[in-house]
Amino acid sequence: MKSECITGDVFQFMEQLAPRQLAYDWDPVGLQVGSHNKPVKKVMVTLDVLEAVVDEAIAENVDVIIAHHPLLFKPVQQINTTTPTGRIIQKLLTNDITVYAAHTNLDITKNGVNDALCDAIGITNTRVLVEKESEQLIKLAVYVPKTHVEEVRNAISEAGAGHIGNYSHCTFQTTGLGTFKPLKGTNPFIGSVDQLERVEEVKLESIIEQSKLPSALNAIRQSHPYEEPAYDLFPLKNEGNVYGLGRIGELTKTVDLKTFCNHVKASLKLDHLRVIGKLDKQVKTVAVLGGSGEKFIHQAKRQGADVFITGDMTFHLAQDAQEMGLAVIDAGHYAEKVMKTSVQEYLISCFSDTNVEVIVSTTNTNPFQYV
Repeated sequence: MKSECITGDVFQFMEQLAPRQLAYDWDPVGLQVGSHNKPVKKVMVTLDVLEAVVDEAIAENVDVIIAHHPLLFKPVQQINTTTPTGRIIQKLLTNDITVYAAHTNLDITKNGVNDALCDAIGITNTRVLVEKESEQLIKLAVYVPKTHVEEVRNAISEAGAGHIGNYSHCTFQTTGLGTFKPLKGTNPFIGSVDQLERVEEVKLESIIEQSKLPSALNAIRQSHPYEEPAYDLFPLKNEGNVYGLGRIGELTKTVDLKTFCNHVKASLKLDHLRVIGKLDKQVKTVAVLGGSGEKFIHQAKRQGADVFITGDMTFHLAQDAQEMGLAVIDAGHYAEKVMKTSVQEYLISCFSDTNVEVIVSTTNTNPFQYV
């Protein structure tokens, strides 16, 4: 990775974590304000883009804000700087701050919001609660001169190829003889113009998810010595990862609902919870869906959850959950703040060889107070 970075590099890392293809089609993820080519020295991760958050970013000399909740969720008909949204946009443009949003794609992806919630609470053996899609797998075969096999292997692996279960860098290689004739106007790494060359090459094969393929192809172009690397792509019928909203898993031991509520409050650093169900109910199987998950109470019940952790429960759906015997912990929408730390840690690892600093917003964007 180059030591000097631009906003496009930040976006690329975010889309490796949370591919845009995973977002629902109504969700305006990606670049919201700014450009792809602004130099970056400081990134700030936030749950929301409120005016106070932008003021914090200005004070911290931030170049890019990574947000979970999109600032521009609905189409903007006008930028009226007397409105809250207009003032925010004006401040962002005046101070040359770029905003990028990862919303439902960050909810759905592996190691996203819901996995961060499970990790914080201590829920193990998790699976997807509400399936959205299964990832298409691709076999990638690239032809590399022997001198550059390790370099290309490492590059495609770091871009997401060759990940099978808990193993990375999974490849298979065979040797063969490659031929090519550089034509006029080329600048070949090996050989001379208008002369047929024969080179011992390695066919390096790996497997990759469809959503990560653009990053892997870019990694090939960056690491391969040839002007025009040769590669093949084969769609596979192997079952890929299942993606979807929420998670369901197990606690290490059975506890009563009241004890578990206290544990959730401590784990997520919350002062209050709303709870549906008898506090002496024994719970072990837990479903989690960050944000507004009330419409998925039936999926949680069908999959055997003793308790469902989500936010924004309304009165009548709370009654429905109570009647079906499903305990619910309404931790509030703001519980998704766990994404700030998890995304920060991820980006720090991505920028380890650069001068880019990654911080989290300390502004409390929770609109609710408890009196």
